[in-house]
Amino acid sequence: MVPEIGKFNALGKPDTLYPCGKPDGYNILHAAQWPWFLSQVAIMHEEFVTLRGRVIYLTKVFQSRCRRLVYHLLLVDDCDEYEQQKEIMAAQYLTPTPPPTEEGGFSDRLPLLHRHGQRGATFARTCFNATNALSGIGVLSIPYALAQGGWMSLALFFWVATVCYYTGLLLQRCMDADPNIRSYPDIGDFAFGYKGRMTVAVFMYLELYLIAVSFLILEGDNLDKLFPNTELKLPYLQIKGKQLFLLLSAILIMPTTWLRNLNGLAYISAGGVVASAVLLGSVLWIGVNDVGFQKKGRVINFSGLPTALGLFCVCFTSHAVFPTIHASMRERSKFSKVLLISFSICVLNYGAMTVLGFLMYGEDLKSQVTLNLPIESIGSTIAICTTLINPFAKYALTITPIALAIEEWLMFSCKRSYSILVKTLLLISTVIVALSIPFFAFLMAFIGSFLSIMVSVLLPCIFYLKIYRVSQRNRFEFTIVVGIIVSGVLVSMVGTYSSVEQIIFSL
Repeated sequence: MVPEIGKFNALGKPDTLYPCGKPDGYNILHAAQWPWFLSQVAIMHEEFVTLRGRVIYLTKVFQSRCRRLVYHLLLVDDCDEYEQQKEIMAAQYLTPTPPPTEEGGFSDRLPLLHRHGQRGATFARTCFNATNALSGIGVLSIPYALAQGGWMSLALFFWVATVCYYTGLLLQRCMDADPNIRSYPDIGDFAFGYKGRMTVAVFMYLELYLIAVSFLILEGDNLDKLFPNTELKLPYLQIKGKQLFLLLSAILIMPTTWLRNLNGLAYISAGGVVASAVLLGSVLWIGVNDVGFQKKGRVINFSGLPTALGLFCVCFTSHAVFPTIHASMRERSKFSKVLLISFSICVLNYGAMTVLGFLMYGEDLKSQVTLNLPIESIGSTIAICTTLINPFAKYALTITPIALAIEEWLMFSCKRSYSILVKTLLLISTVIVALSIPFFAFLMAFIGSFLSIMVSVLLPCIFYLKIYRVSQRNRFEFTIVVGIIVSGVLVSMVGTYSSVEQIIFSL
């Protein structure tokens, strides 16, 4: 049967000019004055164009349905809302802020995320998003943290989790101060103006940059574990081991940084919770069937406590995205319960990994627990492959906000070639840093001690005191917040000094 002509044009879109078909006088099928063979050619051409339009249209419909299915599996209610949130998370640090109003705040400014009436993420989906944000590569190094600090350092682990949970609640209260606060830099802007926004942005950019460096180190270490004694010989150069795999990983990652649409990578990186569960299950399987749980380890090691504290802090510091998750929630008054559930899940996951790894390998633990696993075990292969996928997908997502900031500053936003150049140079710079400082545990300890404590502990407390002037209202709460600030400064100073010293001595 010949498809009805005129319904779809050659681009696969409905024919709005002739929605019910072209008139008889226009349709070539009624051109009786044409020779017979030309009429047949014209008919075949018209049928081909119509069928092609139908195929293109149905393909687009199928792609749209698949995309909506993926969004549903990612626990997002609204596709357009998810796209807006993803774009905001990449550019939220670049949004200019007008001066405050006379009543205080910046209530006349447009919100960063458009409201969709009562739409938004449900409670369960918000819990998943928050838990996924907390589930990062810190799970690999947390057993090493316990090996450095000893069994008594578990008390510090729970102390860090409690403090980070409390500062998450402080961020929620800061957002409640003005309905137009939609991101972490907005909180800094509301408290201290442009200087507050820039302070938050600088620390967040630096943290993202060093996390991108740690991704490359992680890829090199684990690929070297999978394929030991691999080397590349050139006429005047020999590259082997971790350095070779780090360079190969960078080459493979480079095209992903050039993508304009990072949807596919976002789908993979959203599986942080699943990846953590798979990794924990693999380690438990290897412990039960291969290694056993017979190591005891030291009770406490004071010299390793600064490193342990820094690594513990990395595990619970996702405060940069908490405001965005809070803004996308349908019932924002329940965000405190979301934090409680998410932190509880992560404490159980991290705690189980810590204890299992320490009981399996004791003080022989390496910077990443996957480097201790026996390579001949199928569980080890599953654990290492799971570990490799997320950093590969998250690298481009991690450096995109930095690249956008540089492009905005250099006014390259409208030139794709310049955007590719900026992202390529960023990748090359992270490769140089990773080759120069290939110490995953020490780098993660530095990130946790300096940047994570600043972003997730100190700044939330400072912003809260400034916005609510707690000293004039509640002396008890003021004492708690100031105590957290003082202890955070001390931990940051000691941990930063210790990690920098270990990096220098290891060079």
